[in-house]
Amino acid sequence: MTTAMLEVADLEHTYNAKQGTHVAISDMSFTVRTGELLCVVGPSGCGKSTLLRTIAGLIKPTSGDIRLHGDPVNGVPTDLAVVFQDYSRSLFPWLSVQRNVEFPLRSLSRAERRERAAEAIEWVGLSGATKKYPWQLSGGMQQRVAIARALAYRPALLLMDEPFASVDAQTRFELEDLLLKVKREQSTTVMLVTHDIDESVYLGDRVLVLSKSPAFVVADLEVPLPAEREQISTRQSDEFVNLRAKVAGLLVNPKAETPAEPTDKWTEAERAEVEASKTDNPEHVRP
Repeated sequence: MTTAMLEVADLEHTYNAKQGTHVAISDMSFTVRTGELLCVVGPSGCGKSTLLRTIAGLIKPTSGDIRLHGDPVNGVPTDLAVVFQDYSRSLFPWLSVQRNVEFPLRSLSRAERRERAAEAIEWVGLSGATKKYPWQLSGGMQQRVAIARALAYRPALLLMDEPFASVDAQTRFELEDLLLKVKREQSTTVMLVTHDIDESVYLGDRVLVLSKSPAFVVADLEVPLPAEREQISTRQSDEFVNLRAKVAGLLVNPKAETPAEPTDKWTEAERAEVEASKTDNPEHVRP
């Protein structure tokens, strides 16, 4: 995973409204490597969704450069798919699961559409629900349909905007593991935005930590976890706990990425003098 599929350089975006201007993103640069899962985490309202929309070509940034496969993004790329948080709005309630998944494949032959849709629906574990409609499914199952539709399109880059935020905890774990399975078996490149620190560490090959608005990159952290992960044992590991604490600390105090050197450095002679004084005065405490 060394080739950069996505390159973001010096990105800035400002919203203009009657109430005035709002700078959402400021001087942001990073890459997404081919085949990796990059998680982006930051405070609420910091500009995470705006970032995804600029990469998807849905918003033209105020300045900066976004390149996919080395080509500038000047509109919606043809080999990119997005899964949004609100699955109820992204699915067509009058279409069955099968036809919802087939929808972005209209340029293909009918036989190829059916084959790709059936394969993607099987990946997400909904083979028995192809004739059902979204309103007949639970929230977790609806989000599986949205993921299947994106996978059936076979995008080079899959963007996900807090895709598991609206489901219960157990379903969230199942969908997280589903995403890891798909990423591993299909070598899908994924950029996932989340507000959940644990989720970012559990899913990511890297975690990109953003500042509060206007967003910039506070830290770009490699995740030292094995590719095969398990909800309980992985979250109990020292590597997970330590990285989770680091990400949480950076969100609270972005300047804490590099611990400050102590200002009270003592020489060996000074330490020896203090130790000697302790012997003479048991009540002595270091100031």
